[in-house]
Amino acid sequence: MAQKTSLSRLKLTDFRNYAEAALPLDGRHVVLTGENGAGKTNLLEAVSFLSPGRGLRRAVLSDVTRVGAAGGFTIFADIDGMDGEVSIGTGIEPGDGESVTRKLRINGTPAKSTEELSDHLSVLWLTPAMDGLFTGASSDRRRFLDRLVLSLDPAHGRRASDFERAMRSRNRLLSEGRFDPSWLSAIEAQMAGLGIAMAAARQEMLGLLRTLSANSGETPFPTPVLTLEGFMDGAMDRPAADLEDDYLGMLRNGRNRDAAAGRTLDGPHRSDLLVRHREKDMEAERCSTGEQKALLIGLVLAHARLTADMTGYAPILLLDEIAAHLDEGRRAALFDLVHGLGGQSFMTGTDRSMFSALADRAQFFTVAHGGIGD
Repeated sequence: MAQKTSLSRLKLTDFRNYAEAALPLDGRHVVLTGENGAGKTNLLEAVSFLSPGRGLRRAVLSDVTRVGAAGGFTIFADIDGMDGEVSIGTGIEPGDGESVTRKLRINGTPAKSTEELSDHLSVLWLTPAMDGLFTGASSDRRRFLDRLVLSLDPAHGRRASDFERAMRSRNRLLSEGRFDPSWLSAIEAQMAGLGIAMAAARQEMLGLLRTLSANSGETPFPTPVLTLEGFMDGAMDRPAADLEDDYLGMLRNGRNRDAAAGRTLDGPHRSDLLVRHREKDMEAERCSTGEQKALLIGLVLAHARLTADMTGYAPILLLDEIAAHLDEGRRAALFDLVHGLGGQSFMTGTDRSMFSALADRAQFFTVAHGGIGD
């Protein structure tokens, strides 16, 4: 069984609707209940900032600071993580617009990058905003998949951002009619290396999830069947060097077409994650709303199990309004599965009674008007 990671203290200053807030935690699951708009999701978002990136809302950092606050926001947490007990502090100082960068201190020492958070814990989440994943834009599904990859391969985020930067440079050169062969070739060579590495990491994640599903017992949630299409379809079993050469050829041959389109038309940024309901043999987008929610829960739980198996440590799970659309039996089964992962989860809801099956496996807090009570 995977070892546990957990928070023992969470303290916020000027974060969203909280001037100050503190949660004393004892390692059990955490249930936050209260009316809509009370600030429950804000607490989950604060925990999500204990991982690399922009948190579960993908927020512009300057928007996270409490309205009317004089400075930035701060988040402090004591955790028992993958590298032992550690104190983490993160936040921003006063600044302007999207140029604001997040500061991070680990045991009081400035960190070089938020990627160092991956050394201490994995944080995974499921929010109502993700309910339209299967029917929404392909970019949302790519972002979701990349988040899955990032939890096991912290370098994936850097590869993706470097690829995007190189692609923007290529698009700009093409739009300006600057077809300098040496310049374009250098950028395209960078894109080829990064793009194939991104595609390979995504395919590896899907393969791991398929293997896990094949070896798992029955659960009350449907099994998602995952495939990628839109870039190098059916070719990813070939050597990486050959794939890079093929992609480089696509880019060179597509310069005029891409210049006319104003964007790069071939690459991992065009991939789409396709999901099927295995038991019904039906595309996820054709399933009912309830089935789609159950599929999404099953996918997130499978990824959490995979993270625990691969790292040896159970992730922190953030489950926002998780019980709202489940019947009593499925709620109880979900809580058992979450508890069986061996980690700590944070769950929110409007009705405390929906979490009664957790009993003493959880701490319960009431959230109201930027305050937290037992």
